[in-house]
Amino acid sequence: MNGMQDTPIGERIKLYRRRRGLSQPKLAQLIGRSESWLSQVERGVRSVDRLSTIIELSRVLRVPVIDLTGRPLSLAPNGGAHFEAVDGLRRALMSYSAIPAALDVADHEPLRADLSRLRRTVVMANELYQAGQYSSAGELLPGAIADAQLAARELRGDDRQAAFRVLAETYHITSKTLMKVSETELAWVAGERALAAAERAEAPLLVGASAYHLGHTFLRAGRIREATDLTMDAAAALAPSRDAEPERLALWGALHLTALFGAARGNDRRAADQLLNEAERAAERLGDERNDFWFAFGPTNVRIHAVSLAVELGDPDETIRLGEGLDTSRLPSGIRGRRSAVLIDLARGYAMRRMDAAAVNTLLDAEQVAAEAVRFNVLVHELLRELLKREHRATTPQLRPLAERAGVLS
Repeated sequence: MNGMQDTPIGERIKLYRRRRGLSQPKLAQLIGRSESWLSQVERGVRSVDRLSTIIELSRVLRVPVIDLTGRPLSLAPNGGAHFEAVDGLRRALMSYSAIPAALDVADHEPLRADLSRLRRTVVMANELYQAGQYSSAGELLPGAIADAQLAARELRGDDRQAAFRVLAETYHITSKTLMKVSETELAWVAGERALAAAERAEAPLLVGASAYHLGHTFLRAGRIREATDLTMDAAAALAPSRDAEPERLALWGALHLTALFGAARGNDRRAADQLLNEAERAAERLGDERNDFWFAFGPTNVRIHAVSLAVELGDPDETIRLGEGLDTSRLPSGIRGRRSAVLIDLARGYAMRRMDAAAVNTLLDAEQVAAEAVRFNVLVHELLRELLKREHRATTPQLRPLAERAGVLS
């Protein structure tokens, strides 16, 4: 991929299509799109505005998703802070310090781990993440992983079980942060380790939360069936009773929101709508915004996912209708990344309707809410490239400065 970092996705698709020996009509048929659509994408006239289509192209062309979308987001020109965080997280996750510790039979004084301090670090990392400050969250996590691993290895009795719970929660926020910088394989590693730690903690709801995070990594990796099966199996096992505790109900609803994107990326609108309705019923039972397991699940979050579902299904009119009518003021003030995500989806809807000035202004609003949520979003990068292709500087004077800040223009 050397020398191709700034190549638009349409040109990449054409390159890999030709390498596979596929004609435009044949590739269009294989991915269920029209030849006219594919021709426009390859010429840069329109963008690939659905992640499911990128995943399907990746499968048919037999190339990693990142080869279609461009450089890893963590390597964007203005993404140095993110790259440093990812590098540290990679070292922390790939460390096998437990092996020499297990082989050392010498007596040691018992560790006096400060689980309260570890919990505070995990809380802080999650708060930074929800505020859209992914770089700052990432900087906290390598040390937190090492400390939590050590505590889970060295503590005994009830303290050890508590340490495994903190370790699982540390892996959860690590997986989420890595997903934001498109480090899917590392996020997968963190998700798998979270599941193992949650099992050691003997915490069923934490196991369910781990399934939620693994489901998202499977979706990003293009493993749609696995994501849907995993999250729905977990939801079935956690089916809440009439008097279920709120945490269980919120987790059950969040698992349905994860599964609905599997249905959407499989173009199963009926299943997606059913899953959204189930999540909506769970949110209505809760009656208020919650933040159990840092999912921010509640009525407003379900409406946010309805906007995301509309744009994922390629329905700009529904995206605009829902997005413009959405009031996010009920969300806790610190949840800025989720607010920015709504604006990004709305901007994508405007761009589908070629309302470019509205799209740019909405992206600027999203950047104001949470800049890193814009800067490191692969679909925003593709959207900006599309807008630049048909740029009209008189009506979108802020487009080029925004693209420069996002790393699309250097």
